[in-house]
Amino acid sequence: MFQRVLWVSLSQVLRSVALVLLPIAFLSLIAWATAGSITGNTSDPIRAALWVWLGAHNIPFALSIPPAEVQGFLSYLPLGALIFPFIAIRSSFSRIVDRLDRDTNLVNIARVHFTIIYCLIAELLIFISKTEAIRPVWYFAIAILIPGVYLTTLTVGKKVTLTQPVNFGTRIVALLLAISAIFLSISLFINLSTVQDLITVLRPGIIGGVLLLLINIVYLPNAAVASMAYLSGTGFGVGANTLVSPLEHSVEQIPALPILGALPTTEHPQFLFSIFFFVMAGALLASWTIALKTKVLWQSYFVSIASIFVLTYFSSGSLLTQEMSTVGPSLWKFPLSVAIEMGIGIALAILIPQISLPSRKSKIDG
Repeated sequence: MFQRVLWVSLSQVLRSVALVLLPIAFLSLIAWATAGSITGNTSDPIRAALWVWLGAHNIPFALSIPPAEVQGFLSYLPLGALIFPFIAIRSSFSRIVDRLDRDTNLVNIARVHFTIIYCLIAELLIFISKTEAIRPVWYFAIAILIPGVYLTTLTVGKKVTLTQPVNFGTRIVALLLAISAIFLSISLFINLSTVQDLITVLRPGIIGGVLLLLINIVYLPNAAVASMAYLSGTGFGVGANTLVSPLEHSVEQIPALPILGALPTTEHPQFLFSIFFFVMAGALLASWTIALKTKVLWQSYFVSIASIFVLTYFSSGSLLTQEMSTVGPSLWKFPLSVAIEMGIGIALAILIPQISLPSRKSKIDG
């Protein structure tokens, strides 16, 4: 029985890896063939495909950039790319559940096997793909993949019921993200000429244009989180010692990534009114939960702030060089500002109904 569970888990892990890796390898080979290569070594696109697969899991890279061997770090990775391994893992693990006849004990054992084997294969790909210039950080694979893969498989094979705090807390974050995405789309439309200029500078060609489009799509969630940080008033960075916020704009140059064309070009103090959205989000959270228990309110508040922190962590980081070492929202300023603003909204929602104004009759009697 143990061997059967182990074999089923191994085969489905390989399927899960292949579902994401093979399309990436195909696109890498096409890009390599159309762009040309000095060495003509086909191991280059395969190694690049492995790096993209690892990057899709948000595993960062330590860099040694030639020719001066400048040390760098790549941790600003696309948040949207996580959807591909998520779907692949769910699809493969659902097959495991079916093959084990939905036996709860066997499925739980398979879940552990699946997680461990998936992480071991990721470590193997890290070892195979690393070079002197690009080295995926192996311990991040363990720290990210073990909880990530295990939690993903938990959503398969049984009905998952979210607790009230998780339900309410994530709803509020989703609402704020939706508002930020609308703001981002408006900003992209307004600065469409800048976006076109960035595309013209890159001159990607047909295949490169398709790949560039995909890159910008998977980076959209990062941009939405940065937009949320901007609306909260704290802003975000586009490199070391830079800040883009309603009250400050200290950015001299931006990377040639078309989606960054949506960046504001100067200060816009009028956008500080958007803090109102976060205050109202706190008030809305209080209105949803105060009728239940005060404990549920504060647990939901904690979940929302923790979710903001996780989103900030995965949507920001370093982009190749020291000059671009801080891209995205601040890991502590942004969650702290949201915590304060939502806290004000919660306090107002609790205190205002308790304020009793003198009635007209009492004024006449007085």
